[in-house]
Amino acid sequence: MTTDAAGMDVLRTRVEQALGEFVARRLPDPGDPELAPLSTFAAELLAGGKRLRPAFCYWGWRGAGGTDVPEIFTAAASLELLQASALVHDDVMDRSDLRRGMPSAHRRFQAIHEKSGWHGSAAQFGEGAAILLGNLLLIWSGEMWRTSGLSREALDAAQPVHDHMRTELMCGQYLDLLEQAHGENTFESALRVALFKSGKYSVEQPLRLGLVLATAELAPWMDELCTGFGTRVGIAFQLRDDILGVFGDPAQTGKPAGDDLREGKRTMLVARTLAAASPSAADTVRRLLGDPGLDEDGVETLRQIIAETGALQECEDLIGDYLTRALAGLDAAPVTAQARAALTELAIAATSRKT
Repeated sequence: MTTDAAGMDVLRTRVEQALGEFVARRLPDPGDPELAPLSTFAAELLAGGKRLRPAFCYWGWRGAGGTDVPEIFTAAASLELLQASALVHDDVMDRSDLRRGMPSAHRRFQAIHEKSGWHGSAAQFGEGAAILLGNLLLIWSGEMWRTSGLSREALDAAQPVHDHMRTELMCGQYLDLLEQAHGENTFESALRVALFKSGKYSVEQPLRLGLVLATAELAPWMDELCTGFGTRVGIAFQLRDDILGVFGDPAQTGKPAGDDLREGKRTMLVARTLAAASPSAADTVRRLLGDPGLDEDGVETLRQIIAETGALQECEDLIGDYLTRALAGLDAAPVTAQARAALTELAIAATSRKT
């Protein structure tokens, strides 16, 4: 039973309102039909999402004594633009066809090229246009952050955290490419990628941003909260994502069943599977993983191996362990009672989600 201690209904409404108003006036000529797909695709991509990053930022702010002002919703909403940028680029690198139940951005641009009968490669046009859209979203993220209306003192204090978060994300994307190129991975190397690419900028750094924005400094207890609570929730969040990428319901995830397997993602779940599998089972995993033509039978074969090796249960157990230790870290932090309840609910939602 959910209590909505995190006030997610209100938070989503405020974040979506801020995003809608910001994106609608960003293009140099909003009436230009040739530029229209950029804002249309951006708006439709931004319409989805769980809003966890803005929520962790907002409750970091409230937990450190910040008040319920419109400016914090705008600053927190800018994290959705950063997330959207990463998703667009990620889909190009992974050659993903779907995102949130819709064709991915590069496929949508490709379709425009094909329908219009333009010159050159439609696929190359689609990828190039999507990269530019991702860059545009990244630029807008920084602009929305800077123009949120929060005090210059607060923004200046938090800017190093903001810069570091974006650097970590880009390094994580590169490490992910390396992981796929190496062809082998360990749980530790997959964890490193997961932390840089997802865990830190999904939980730890948004929380840290909210805390610093509220106080213009990072007290020792705040750093302890961000690492003891935020990092652990971030790892559990990514472990859940690994499981959903293999066992998730397409109706819930918005992506085909087993899509991570076709893309050959070297996740923590895959690393645990290869470490525990028999030589023949491991050979099967290596042969099928990353096959873009992997059919339902192939997906089911890999699912069966993952379950039989105990890797699935091990990752579920790890999620529970990380969550338990994260909540213990939260209990020790001197945040407001309301923020403690909200952050507890957010941690549970982030690690037990179905999408």
